[in-house]
Amino acid sequence: MAVIQITSDDTWQIQADGHPLRGSLQVPGDKSISHRALMLGAIAEGTTHIEGLLVGEDTCSTAACFRALGAEISHLNPTAVTVQGLGIGHLQEPGDVLNAGNSGTTMRLLLGVLAAQTGRFFAITGDASLRSRPMARVVTPLLQMGAQIWGRQHHSRAPLAVLGQPLEPITYYSPIASAQVKSALLLAALHTEGTTIIREPHRSRDHSERMLQAFGACLSVDEATCTVSLEGPAVLKGQKVIVPGDISSAAFWLVAASIIPNSELVLTNVGVNPTRTGILDVLGAMGAEITLENERLVTGEPVADLRVRSATLKGIRIGGELIPRLIDEIPILAVAAAFAEGVTEIRDAAELRVKESDRLKAVATELQKMGAKVTELKDGLDIQGGVPLQGTHLETYGDHRMAMSLAIAALNAQGTSHIHNARAAAVSYPEFVTTLQQIA
Repeated sequence: MAVIQITSDDTWQIQADGHPLRGSLQVPGDKSISHRALMLGAIAEGTTHIEGLLVGEDTCSTAACFRALGAEISHLNPTAVTVQGLGIGHLQEPGDVLNAGNSGTTMRLLLGVLAAQTGRFFAITGDASLRSRPMARVVTPLLQMGAQIWGRQHHSRAPLAVLGQPLEPITYYSPIASAQVKSALLLAALHTEGTTIIREPHRSRDHSERMLQAFGACLSVDEATCTVSLEGPAVLKGQKVIVPGDISSAAFWLVAASIIPNSELVLTNVGVNPTRTGILDVLGAMGAEITLENERLVTGEPVADLRVRSATLKGIRIGGELIPRLIDEIPILAVAAAFAEGVTEIRDAAELRVKESDRLKAVATELQKMGAKVTELKDGLDIQGGVPLQGTHLETYGDHRMAMSLAIAALNAQGTSHIHNARAAAVSYPEFVTTLQQIA
């Protein structure tokens, strides 16, 4: 069995022995859906009941912000959470600055809601990482709708201040495929008289569209042109939401079982929304043996159990319109590429430079420390697979996906790895290392 220890300074020490991964496990609730369930529940009329909520640091930040805005949200837990909503346009002016923590989703989507709360003033900040991340991609179109928003660096960095205003509908051609941009504008459009239209260059994840329709918004989607239209103002009604397992969290186990010989895992109740399954497409193209079982719909979201067996992977090229469907999974895909035969080319992924860390630089730097042959490019990575990795001291850069990706790399490396600042994993997967200890 692998030796996995947690030190008092939040360092994971992992000494692998090649033991296969076996068993069945359930990953935490989908982070994107959890955020949206809390938000829509808070601005809907009546009570929203949520099952399967992810209780991570990011979703706790969303809940704290909406509690400060007057919504009644019960204690967060994966079993049953209730949200007593205030209705569209009825959030309260808080007595203090709202804090989104490390959560870009919280801050960007909340800006869309706050901008339309007429006559009320709000200030929102986050941790040092979030304060360095770009907000202009959301602020710019909201300003076009008539929002009043101020912030650092020409309103592009938090802390941000918002004075709620009556907004006007717009037609917005987004320069990037971003579910956060799209969702922020849709949330603003809920409060706006007329039709707001958003078009993207490629299709981004569509959890907001699905959930808004379930809550009663008048929304239409043209998949052929990547266009979403919403007729406002809307009246949302509280719903029952069942959150499936997060495929971004499942991705770590899909890669781990693929690269560690003689492994077989079953991941139950995982969301397989087609706007999120780029990881399955890419791993399949690399030669992974993954099958979907017990496919079904759960409150409008496709769900399945995923069975993965170890396989010989090969390098491929990843880019283009596939990237928005797996942007969060590229760090763990880079680990898969390090153990594949041949070269994996990742392109069109410059968005990774403005995540919780500069993930392109972070992935290249840390995998190189382990002996991998990785070339960092402006918008991607070239990874020469098949070079045995060595355990060493590794840094997460405070990024949850880096912490978990490096743990999977360490699990198939020679010697002992020390992953520092690994507590970052709690942002999206608080039980990750406990699960790793159980199955490794």
